[in-house]
Amino acid sequence: MAASAESAASAASSSPTTKPSEDRRHIVAVVAFDRISPFHLSVPCVVFGERRSGGGVPDFDFRVCAAETGPLATTAGFSIAVTHGLEALADAHTIIVPSWRDPDEPPPAALLDALRTAHARGAQLVGLCLGAFVLAAAGILDDRPASTHWAWADDFASRYPRVRLDRDVLYVDDGNVLTSAGTAAGLDCCLHVLRKMCGAQVANFVARRLVVSPHRQGGQAQYIQQPVPPNVREDRLSSLLDWVRGNLDAPHTLDSLAGRTLMSRRTFTRRFRLATGTTVGAWLLAQRLARAQQLLESTDESVEAIAGIAGFGSAASLRQHFADAFRTSPSAWRRDFRGA
Repeated sequence: MAASAESAASAASSSPTTKPSEDRRHIVAVVAFDRISPFHLSVPCVVFGERRSGGGVPDFDFRVCAAETGPLATTAGFSIAVTHGLEALADAHTIIVPSWRDPDEPPPAALLDALRTAHARGAQLVGLCLGAFVLAAAGILDDRPASTHWAWADDFASRYPRVRLDRDVLYVDDGNVLTSAGTAAGLDCCLHVLRKMCGAQVANFVARRLVVSPHRQGGQAQYIQQPVPPNVREDRLSSLLDWVRGNLDAPHTLDSLAGRTLMSRRTFTRRFRLATGTTVGAWLLAQRLARAQQLLESTDESVEAIAGIAGFGSAASLRQHFADAFRTSPSAWRRDFRGA
């Protein structure tokens, strides 16, 4: 997770975003624009904008706004009507820019001013895919880690040299500013934001409704050269990953895992990277951290017990890895999510 999204996380904030309360609904505002991709717009809408019974999902005050007036064209050939202008950003707690129509086109000055004002008052800003270009144009990403779609990474780096661009990860969480790679990674990022706000159970509930993975770590590679192929050998690798997730407390090594798949160390290492986009050690650490997060958020197990269940061996090891990845302690993480 080093040099990844969540390991770079949170220079500005060491704790998860404040959870919505019954007294004051959390306001989520999404910025639409002319010639927007319907998919990019739908990602935050489906995570935050739909009312769901059960699962503990809060009722967000959800708004879609735009700098332009009148119907907005989409890339799919139909138009949408947006009822809010940029004034909807004035009191929003979370503002999402789901993409941008053209990296060569500067965003409207009024939008950039509204984003700067929101950032200055402490709002959480999220730039999905090319939305990172908009946050960068506003100067909000200066001297911060960020991500964007890998296909536009060179362009982004040349335009915004002050941004510490991570070209490979799914998303970057830098406290109250988050950015993601393209398309489906925007969904991962939004689920991560929901998880920070409301905890793992709520995010998992929404993910199950959407039939997607509930928690892909931000540090996972954007572009996996070759997904797990449908043959016997790779079926063994896929089964192994499932088995490891269910047995994180075991002392796994590269050689022991290669042996379970009946592959040589060299072949296993190569096929593992092709299938996951990362190394065995980095993948295993990410899985163990995710398991520790889930247990801290949803159980009363002690930190020592969680360290054993997640495979860290000792509470000291868990604390060290947790601090490296999230810039906070397991106990502080639990307090922020559960008030415990």
